[in-house]
Amino acid sequence: SSGINAELPLRPGEEEDLFKDIQTVPRGAIVRKLNDLIKRTRLAKTHAYIIAHLKHEMPAVFGKESKQKQLISNLPAIFEQIQRATGISPGDFPKVQEFAEKLKLFDFSKFAKLNQGMIDALDKMVAKELPQLMAQVPQDQEVAHEDFMAAVKKREGGALYNVDDTPFGRGETMDILTADLDPTRYTYEFEQLQPNANGKVTGTQAKKPMQDSKLPNSTLKRIWTLGDVDKDGMLDISEFTIVKELIKLKLDGHELPVEVPQQWLTSLGIEDYKR
Repeated sequence: SSGINAELPLRPGEEEDLFKDIQTVPRGAIVRKLNDLIKRTRLAKTHAYIIAHLKHEMPAVFGKESKQKQLISNLPAIFEQIQRATGISPGDFPKVQEFAEKLKLFDFSKFAKLNQGMIDALDKMVAKELPQLMAQVPQDQEVAHEDFMAAVKKREGGALYNVDDTPFGRGETMDILTADLDPTRYTYEFEQLQPNANGKVTGTQAKKPMQDSKLPNSTLKRIWTLGDVDKDGMLDISEFTIVKELIKLKLDGHELPVEVPQQWLTSLGIEDYKR
């Protein structure tokens, strides 16, 4: 009902069909088609965050109609709030007046909650799978490939990763093991889980967003064990950040580390970690 239809990454058969289509069109058309796909992916992601926010703000029983009108009238502030929390570019948000008119046709309480697993899958599709597809383009399409990679590296709206797609740059995901982590990247999703007064969420609260990754339970168990640094059976924002980064690492096709990288712990201010 939200109008969001963000598709998952291309399946092998679909990649082959798309590649066949790519071979039959001029270089410029390839770039236009893929850049348009990148743009639509960014917009779908933005709409998903907006819809999830509106859903979250709705009362459970009474006052739904008045609350919905209030939210519609407060759209500019809501857009700004989401922009600050997610880093999405202002240009990726819909026009307020047009969007407000469309929203009047819907019941916000029936909107879907944010599916972070799908958001991560969209990011992965644009950051990794489409560049891999472009790498298959014949040599006479090299300029198109470079143009596409330049578009990817713009990181418009913060929705894309900075990927080095050369044969010598395939370790971009593993580089994160020696990089600082930024917990603000996951603040919005963490707050949606409604942490307690101590700023922590239980395993029950964290289970659904972790399962959205579609990883096996055995893998998620290992990720939880690594992420629950203080072993209290709960996650604060720093531990939640570790969990999310480990999930992304696994979704990118890499093995989990034996222990949480020291650089992650240091950057998150976790010093009393017992290995």
